[in-house]
Amino acid sequence: MSQVPERSEIDTEDKWDLASIYEDDEAWQAAYESVSDRVDDLRAYEGRAIESPETLLELLELREELLREVSKVSSYASLRSAEDTRNQEYQALQAKAESLSSSAQSAASFLEPELQELDESDVESFIDAEPELAEYEHYFDDVLRMKPHTRSAEVEELLAELGEVAGASSDIYGMLSNADMTFPTVERPDGEDVEITQGNFTKLQKHPDRAFRREVYEQFYDEWADVRNAVGTSLKNSVKKDVKYARARNYETAREAALDGPNVPVEVYDNLVETVRENLDSLHRHGELKREALGVDDLRMWDLYMSMTGDEGPEIPYEQATEYIVDALEPLGEEYQERVEEGLESRWVDVYENRGKRSGAFSAGTYDTQPFILMNYQDDIASMFTLAHELGHSLHSELAKDQQPWQYADYTIFVAEVASTVNETLLTQHLLETVDDDELRMHVLDEYLERFRSTLYRQTMFADFELQIHEVAEAEGALTPDRFDETYRDLKAEFYDPAELDDRIAREWMRIPHFYYNYYVYQYATGISAAVAIVERILEEGEDAAAAYREALALGGAEYPMDVLDTAGVDMTSPEPIESALSVYDDYLDQMADLL
Repeated sequence: MSQVPERSEIDTEDKWDLASIYEDDEAWQAAYESVSDRVDDLRAYEGRAIESPETLLELLELREELLREVSKVSSYASLRSAEDTRNQEYQALQAKAESLSSSAQSAASFLEPELQELDESDVESFIDAEPELAEYEHYFDDVLRMKPHTRSAEVEELLAELGEVAGASSDIYGMLSNADMTFPTVERPDGEDVEITQGNFTKLQKHPDRAFRREVYEQFYDEWADVRNAVGTSLKNSVKKDVKYARARNYETAREAALDGPNVPVEVYDNLVETVRENLDSLHRHGELKREALGVDDLRMWDLYMSMTGDEGPEIPYEQATEYIVDALEPLGEEYQERVEEGLESRWVDVYENRGKRSGAFSAGTYDTQPFILMNYQDDIASMFTLAHELGHSLHSELAKDQQPWQYADYTIFVAEVASTVNETLLTQHLLETVDDDELRMHVLDEYLERFRSTLYRQTMFADFELQIHEVAEAEGALTPDRFDETYRDLKAEFYDPAELDDRIAREWMRIPHFYYNYYVYQYATGISAAVAIVERILEEGEDAAAAYREALALGGAEYPMDVLDTAGVDMTSPEPIESALSVYDDYLDQMADLL
């Protein structure tokens, strides 16, 4: 029987190195206590933030010092918790860290309302009097930009203190889906038993035996049906939280509030949904091509992840995947390649699935730590692409930290999803051009088409779902599991028109954690659109375009997202990058049709 191993059974070299943050839990506890004792030092500046340029600089430097340490404390606790969500000790650490983070944000919450008492000329005068404040010029501009949506110091402090509670729906969902839910064990066609998990569900949906895929699909979604009311209540309250926080900050909608944070025009969101909807025929063509390739009368939901080549695809061990990825990144420059290789050798990556481990994948870390990548590597092409994706995030962070001070090293998700998808696109180009194995090349092409489908089309569908359920809440409508089912099923039917839907697929919204992230998913779709445009430019223009792209990554948050992408040569206010990406999708569909 194929069982998921315990964490203790995983080799050390295949685990991330959290000792690089704190040597052990005792060191974490000491850091936690030290910074906890100093959080109130920030409150001593309340009412005094702008009494003089010197006082403001003191406050900004103290805030940086404390928040950098809080970030390390939070990162260590969060990563330990992700290793095994069943471990109550680390759940407690994470809870303490979240409380500390909330307290620190609350203690500093007076800063922005007090800064907003200034105007642009006041800021200029402060900088003239204290030149070191010039480093914060973009930060001041961003704070003043948000003046209409910032409340009094008292209200801001209350909102900051409520941050820990406001995340309860997401926390509950995460514990339910990762720690408490267990899925059935099913028998493979070869007679071996395998336990279904969040981590391996998609891989099992690529098994060539259609009856087996159907059994996995039905067993998986039937398990979700048993927690339908709990998950529905959790998502409802998460959406209501988004709406209420937006109204508290004088926004008309939660979407407007979410996009205004990074200063992304709402038109970008609408442009994405409209452009993708106008091009659903390409997605429908993909579905029909898959139906023909699989030789089935009707394309069913348990066929959607199946390779058009008709089998699971070649095995890609982790070591082979890292070699392919490093080679594929050559167009980004030798230094970029070397940083990736060094990271892979320095235990950035927690490679394999273990029992209780958080599902999915992510890249994390702080200004003062190395990156940390959570994987649930499955020795397949999909996992290889996911690793390339997360390494894009990690290198983005590294380049930004190299060039920017702390306050600008972080960047918005809108830009982040470009960096990750550029790596995926380069990996595809590299493998299609250099690998002699026709089977592998066909699977790579199929994998990229699938990732394109799931990134541009599927995430846009998710974005449409997210918009619709928030609009219900904003109109004081009732959000129930039935309403979620109906809305999601209608969208699924529209986007996947050639496929035959069943009742279970209406529950798919229940397994998507990103719906708790407040208008997050659209950025995957805009990200792949911008990434394709950037890669095309790099391959055509060479080092000049690559240098412009690296410069954009190194900007971090020193400029607004639209300006960062403009540095890389992309205008996301236009439908052109999306249409260009869809054109590439069509080209790859042509290639696959010819191969088949």
